[in-house]
Amino acid sequence: MFFSIIIPLYNRPQEINELLTTLCKQTYTQFEVLVIEDGSVNDAKNIVAAYNDKLDIKYFYKENSGQGFSRNFGFERAQGDYFIIFDSDILVPSNYLEIVKNYLYEHKLDAFGGPDAAHESFTPIQKAISYAMTSPFTTGGIRGNKKHIGQFHPRSFNMGISREVYEKVGGFILTRLGEDIEYSIRIHENGFKIGLIPEAKVYHKRRTSFKQFYKQLHFFGRARINIYKHFPSELKLVHFFPAVFTLGLLFTIVCNLFCPPLAYICNFFVLLYFLLIFFHAWQVNKSIKIAFLSVIASFIQLTAYGLGFMQDLVKRVIFKMS
Repeated sequence: MFFSIIIPLYNRPQEINELLTTLCKQTYTQFEVLVIEDGSVNDAKNIVAAYNDKLDIKYFYKENSGQGFSRNFGFERAQGDYFIIFDSDILVPSNYLEIVKNYLYEHKLDAFGGPDAAHESFTPIQKAISYAMTSPFTTGGIRGNKKHIGQFHPRSFNMGISREVYEKVGGFILTRLGEDIEYSIRIHENGFKIGLIPEAKVYHKRRTSFKQFYKQLHFFGRARINIYKHFPSELKLVHFFPAVFTLGLLFTIVCNLFCPPLAYICNFFVLLYFLLIFFHAWQVNKSIKIAFLSVIASFIQLTAYGLGFMQDLVKRVIFKMS
């Protein structure tokens, strides 16, 4: 089984260096790497060239078109039986390809995804963000989980498709705003089998500051409405949770200003919720500091997603603006 690893890259040379270092350590070595530089000003050509004698690697530079279409560029040039998509901000465990290969031989999948986790080298903020994006007490709990709700949709930071899928379904038709979910839905509609490989995790660095994390999650909230515009049936009740949470916080603030008796009740439930997150994050990461930061990260995750979701719900669904 031969894999083609496709990595879109935009102005992140240091990230690709760290990612390629981990790919050099893979225990299963039947793979090629295609790095697609998407119109970067700060390109990684020289960094990638340093791996020519360590990996079967190819570097391409193209005009900027976004991550979805950059992956298509890689698909067109890939030689593998399976195409694996990685984001540039991940680290890959040394047995990742071994796990995927063995799983695919035992359980025939046409497309797959795996979970993400925090690496021990990550900063406390990165570990807190990782917690928020994987916690059972946030919407992160429905991603990369065996008990996910409805059809599993692989995410593009850790996603694989067979060559047969690409030849029949084609590539991405969106370049951003939920492009991976839209692609997964089309794969499913074409009768292909999609599954989660629970042990095929990657270490996802995500954003390095809460400001960057807010922008990313606000974008994710908007992306959910973009998916709804293409596939209305894919909008589930769980996707409204961040918006309901955000409105609940606003209601709590109003109650504290104008209705103190009701504010006591609201404050109790808000405090209880964040205490659950704090103690669970403490248990997971064995750090009070990371637990405290996890509360902040969870707050940002839910409110940023909720505000982005409501923004495009009002704009694109209620008022039908483009």
